[in-house]
Amino acid sequence: MSIEKAVDEDLKQNHNSRLTYEGCNVLLDINDGDRLVFSRLTAASTLKIGNKKCSLQPLIGCPFGSLFQVESGKEGTFLTRFVENAEGNDLEEKDVDGSKDNRALVDNNTAQSLTSEDIDEMRKQGAKGDEIVEALIANSATFEKKTLFSQEKYRVKKQKKYAPRVLLRRPFARSICEAYFKKHPEKIGFMRVDALSLLLCLGNVTANADVLVVDMLGGILTGAIAERLGGTGYVCNTYRGSSPYPVDITRMFNLSDEICKRTVHASLTDLNSFQTGALVSEGQEKTLPVTHSSGLEEVGMSAVDGGMDITPERVPSPIIKPVKSIKPGQKAPLEAIKLWKENGFSSLIIAAPELDPWGIIKEVLPLVSFSAPFAVYHQYAQPLATCMHNLQIEKMAIGLQISEPWLREYQVLPSRTHPHMQMSAFGGYILSGTKISSSNSVTSSN
Repeated sequence: MSIEKAVDEDLKQNHNSRLTYEGCNVLLDINDGDRLVFSRLTAASTLKIGNKKCSLQPLIGCPFGSLFQVESGKEGTFLTRFVENAEGNDLEEKDVDGSKDNRALVDNNTAQSLTSEDIDEMRKQGAKGDEIVEALIANSATFEKKTLFSQEKYRVKKQKKYAPRVLLRRPFARSICEAYFKKHPEKIGFMRVDALSLLLCLGNVTANADVLVVDMLGGILTGAIAERLGGTGYVCNTYRGSSPYPVDITRMFNLSDEICKRTVHASLTDLNSFQTGALVSEGQEKTLPVTHSSGLEEVGMSAVDGGMDITPERVPSPIIKPVKSIKPGQKAPLEAIKLWKENGFSSLIIAAPELDPWGIIKEVLPLVSFSAPFAVYHQYAQPLATCMHNLQIEKMAIGLQISEPWLREYQVLPSRTHPHMQMSAFGGYILSGTKISSSNSVTSSN
């Protein structure tokens, strides 16, 4: 009994466990990317696939990367673990003569002898999705005449319709960024995953670093930095005005309590004036939960075409909070602000498409220590070019360069490996450089 308690306690404490636990956030990949859903695993949470709802309780305690298939039974629709076989990966060994082709096939909707009434009758008798797919193949007059590649495409098409599969993915920086970029890129400033990784690299996000962030992308940048720091150092999200920018996406990362403690926010007034910072922070601490208390439900949008959405949780709040955890984005402690005031931040990363890059960087760059790297992301190149020109004139930084990341995705299949026909040709631009000490900055600091 003590061992079971120790395992349960470890699952509660270690949010980076390879197994899912009740209350954790997951990314559900339905039918190989056709639909992406963020959800919180609870005993009462459900997933709607087509016109049927499936309970997500079987997913609790399973390792990330598990594959599930939708099945129907007497009690309704449910999810079961599915293990793929390797038969579909040997197509090049089965057919090498190339004697078959599809030139004689005519799509006139007469090749299939199995009607929709027959399929409904099979479902009433308890037939599984795979059995229906095999019945469709057996009753197709043109299936054997197709090439093996066409046969595989036909099989996958019918499997997605009659036996949908759900892949349980871990929500981390890459998967979250890819999911948002695929369905709602405007929510993350059209930042592609390669641009995010390059931004972290140019910003020198390493262990024990104190990173100053201006994140107006919903929290994807703050969460990615906090995930890489792993509970060492600090990530401080700064902002203009009296209320911080929303970082709701950060809650999807399943960050541990130690990482959440080191994910803080502080206004530019706090960082520039330590004496008055305490009074300003006290007022902001009360407004933060009220302004951004909607959580995950606010981030997702329901799409008619089967896009990304957040699974609604129509259950009381105590059920979705089995583990009491610290939320990321609390106010920065005064001791840390004082330390940053004396030594400066080790790096600076800005992703604020709604702000002028030069206007914000001249405010936050003095808060960074000398020889510290900085990186600025923007959707367009012209604002960064203007900012780069002004930095050169003011002699505030060296090693300035504007980078445009480029990513090309490939389809990797037997005898069918080639670049995707439709790809993203744009992922934003990044201005990077290193802060230097100039005569003007030394005079102002004195």
